[in-house]
Amino acid sequence: MTTYNQLAGYRVNYLSTDPTLNSGNEGQVWYNSTSGTLKSLVQIKTWNAGGNMTTARGDLSSAGNGTQTAGLGFGGYTPGSGNRNSTEEYSGFTWSNGGNLTTARRNLGGAGTQTSGLAFGGITGTTVTATEEYDGSTWTAGGNMGTARFQIMGCGTQTAGLGIGGATYPPTTKTALTEEYDGSAWTAGGSLSSVRVLSGSAGIQTAGLVFGGNSVSDNSNATEAYNGTSWTTKANLNTGRRTLAGAGTQTVAIGFGGSTGSVTAATEEYDGTTWINSTNLTTARNTLAGSGTRAAALAFGGYTAPGAAQSATEEFNSTIFSPATGAWASGGNLGTATRMLAGAGTQTEALGFGGVTATIIVATTQEYDGSTWGPGGNMASARRNLGGAGTQTAGLAFGGLNPTPTALNATEEYNGTSWGPGGNLGTTRGSLAGAGTQTAGLAFGGGPAPEKNATEEYDGSVWTGGGNLGTARQNLAGCGTQTSALAFGGIVSTTVQSATEEYDGSTWTAGGSLNTARRYLGGCGTQTAGLAFGGGPPATAGTEQYDGTSWISAPNMGTARYGMGSAGTLTAGLAFGGELGPALSVATEEWSGPQTTATASTLTTS
Repeated sequence: MTTYNQLAGYRVNYLSTDPTLNSGNEGQVWYNSTSGTLKSLVQIKTWNAGGNMTTARGDLSSAGNGTQTAGLGFGGYTPGSGNRNSTEEYSGFTWSNGGNLTTARRNLGGAGTQTSGLAFGGITGTTVTATEEYDGSTWTAGGNMGTARFQIMGCGTQTAGLGIGGATYPPTTKTALTEEYDGSAWTAGGSLSSVRVLSGSAGIQTAGLVFGGNSVSDNSNATEAYNGTSWTTKANLNTGRRTLAGAGTQTVAIGFGGSTGSVTAATEEYDGTTWINSTNLTTARNTLAGSGTRAAALAFGGYTAPGAAQSATEEFNSTIFSPATGAWASGGNLGTATRMLAGAGTQTEALGFGGVTATIIVATTQEYDGSTWGPGGNMASARRNLGGAGTQTAGLAFGGLNPTPTALNATEEYNGTSWGPGGNLGTTRGSLAGAGTQTAGLAFGGGPAPEKNATEEYDGSVWTGGGNLGTARQNLAGCGTQTSALAFGGIVSTTVQSATEEYDGSTWTAGGSLNTARRYLGGCGTQTAGLAFGGGPPATAGTEQYDGTSWISAPNMGTARYGMGSAGTLTAGLAFGGELGPALSVATEEWSGPQTTATASTLTTS
């Protein structure tokens, strides 16, 4: 039999305890002598869709020290509209308009953060020296650069910025100049080793990084690092290119997109010594902007082809984890095949209610005891695509559609035998999600279009307004409690969502995106231990688990489907009914046994 050291060329480490589970041990295999198991650690890296910019544009700049959930984009060029002065702020979900630049321009440099940004240089028709400072709402004049130039790179902060390379115009003459900004004036810094424009950049004024671009050769792969005085040559990019973007620090950076002669989606990661190829952008593009860190970067704008300006945003996430364990097993079938129903309760005491059987919208309720479904009391209002929360003996049903697409606001409460009326929702809607209990419920999102972002909190008699979702959407899933909820997936217009949001009882904030965007999915668990499964159309069996930061792939369901009911927890979940496309399902599946922390995975041996 072939052994690991024959395949990999190394002997397996023999350890009494697992090593530190971080990127330094990613990809390693070892034997834990205490547990008697062979283990490994892996890392997942993905680009996922974020909210589109309000204004499609390329040749824009960004506050490079901003984060994935607090980005800033400004300036640029839109074919047919010319140079832009508009500024946009990213929340982790959506872009909103900020204060306009005083000088509309493109190919400018940028630095700082969303509330303390810096814009400098660029071109309006001729190159400019103008510098502007942003306070989170308004741009004001700063000190002019010593040399007017465009296609310039930037990094650092508003009070310690770095302007790198670029070209003067007319005529176009590339430079190796570096200038340092102290919050009021620019002074000369050390020159680059060679002239350079349209490069990627990262870092701060005393530890800057520049890579790629257009230099003496058309598409450079050269990297240089700045120590506050001089530039030093570092390892080359694997793919020489220009018009790329970057994020991170001098020793932990990421570069993405650009042009090699044609647009590229190539992404590379830098550790201070070496560039390694990483997961490609979903959309290949050049002259885009970026911000964030190597582990959580943001890419936005750019061109996919000459004249084709983009509004698309992508979020990069790099997560150390071990593959999720656990499994789906068959449970007892529903009495009636049903889709677009709601669920509540636990794996052994669940409630399924409403939905559609064939073409009939129903008010029926079914109760599960861990092995068998039996009939419960009917709701007063037949409905589909409704929200659910609570337990088998204290359930909550709210909203829904009947007839489609007419939305309802009615709430009903279940006592284990029969349904009684509750307080009406303030926002009439269906295709919404729910969380919490009968006396502390939560309703969020919904439709029909235009999608809703409203959140409402229930106290057992009355619904009151809560904080709005960052992304208005319908056909999403939810789990958790009224003060610690999770919303994920869904659809906005025709765009299926991967976005996750976390609720603290008053405000929704961005969480880690699903690896697979999906709608009509099921969900259960808590804000820090969630489970997402199914979705479509087309129907999927994909399952993911959430640890409060990121989603990781887990074993698939036995039956691919969407529009199912769900209940339970991350360690004991339940999926029932749904649509196979076009047939309906009576199948119930029980999920059990996942790991909930980033521990090493156990490998099967023979």
